[in-house]
Amino acid sequence: MWDQAILHADLDAFYASVEQRDDPSLANKPVAVGMGMVLAASYEARRFGVRAPLNEREARRRCPGLLVVPPRMDAYVEASEAVFKVFADSSPKVEAMSIDEAFIDVTGLQRLVGPPELVAERLRQRVLAEVGLPLSVGVASTKFLAKVASTVSKPNGLRVVEPGAEIEFLHPLPVAALWGVGPKTADRLKARGIRTVADVARIEPQILCDIVGKGAANHLHALSHNRDPRSVVAGRRNRSIGSQRSFPGGGVGRDGAEAILLSVCDGVGNRLRSSHQLARTITLRLRFSDFTSATRSRTLPDPTESTRVVHQTASDLLDIAWATIMERGLTKVGIAVSNLCPDTAVQLSLPFEGDHRLDDGTIDRAVDAARSRFGYDSVTRARLATVDHRPWATRAPTGENYQPDR
Repeated sequence: MWDQAILHADLDAFYASVEQRDDPSLANKPVAVGMGMVLAASYEARRFGVRAPLNEREARRRCPGLLVVPPRMDAYVEASEAVFKVFADSSPKVEAMSIDEAFIDVTGLQRLVGPPELVAERLRQRVLAEVGLPLSVGVASTKFLAKVASTVSKPNGLRVVEPGAEIEFLHPLPVAALWGVGPKTADRLKARGIRTVADVARIEPQILCDIVGKGAANHLHALSHNRDPRSVVAGRRNRSIGSQRSFPGGGVGRDGAEAILLSVCDGVGNRLRSSHQLARTITLRLRFSDFTSATRSRTLPDPTESTRVVHQTASDLLDIAWATIMERGLTKVGIAVSNLCPDTAVQLSLPFEGDHRLDDGTIDRAVDAARSRFGYDSVTRARLATVDHRPWATRAPTGENYQPDR
């Protein structure tokens, strides 16, 4: 009996797998989702070095037989919902991490169903049979190690780290396997001769602190000994809600950036209200042509669900950053709202004369209702009616101006 048994379930090459499932002619072939920029790639394409967010031209150069298909977000959301229904039917403790991965606590199922590895294998079989998608699963005593195990098991595999065998499994892995170790941190550690998780576990904490800082040092040292006290939290609310748009070339002008920003804020506002939450902090995320990134944020005095307020705040932040954008070019615009609270937790202001917040709410809710009934694209803002504000990857390859038929 495991004291704690956690699964990390991760759909393999999710977007590309959905495309291969829905179009049998794409099966076992190198597939990339996106046009202009690669959003996702099948494992057949990854063997050639094709990965997001590679430029499509470079992706085709690396893989001459690459098949590129446009993204279908509705299909991916539908597939994700079907998979999570299987997760929820398997265990009451499911913590969604993204559209294609989740932690699942199966500790309490050992006497009812069987050992964790049996639960994991049945889960993989059900997802494949009922949804038609491959699923990789890692099983371990901590969330961190379950995530590492699922990564090692890919593609379409199962890796179980038995109690008592955690250190034997963990220590030979490269230092990049630790959460929080990106390429730059890995390079700094390698420069000091720290190449594996075992090296991190053996090094003096003070030396590690001098390399990566106190907070990161404590975090990495704990993980290197498989110390991760976090439990699976079922039904956890999002810490933030966000969306972004990418476009190659860095040639977007001010009008284009404003249109994209409004489109992104429109979607974020819709998701914010749909989740019955309010936000206080608005963050603008930018990526430049030299592949560097920057963020600008502002915290509001009162939480809001208004698209107008989110967009006005984001537009002000864009004004502040525009000089930098002009110098370095812009390839991605994103908005995230955080500092969330339930929409029932805040007392609404009285409708004093000149206060239009209730009018904003009425309009927002009317738009949300229409979109819910007739589809998201059934209603748009006048500013966006004649502007191609869609993600670059969904645009027509001819580059013709978008002419909405509504």
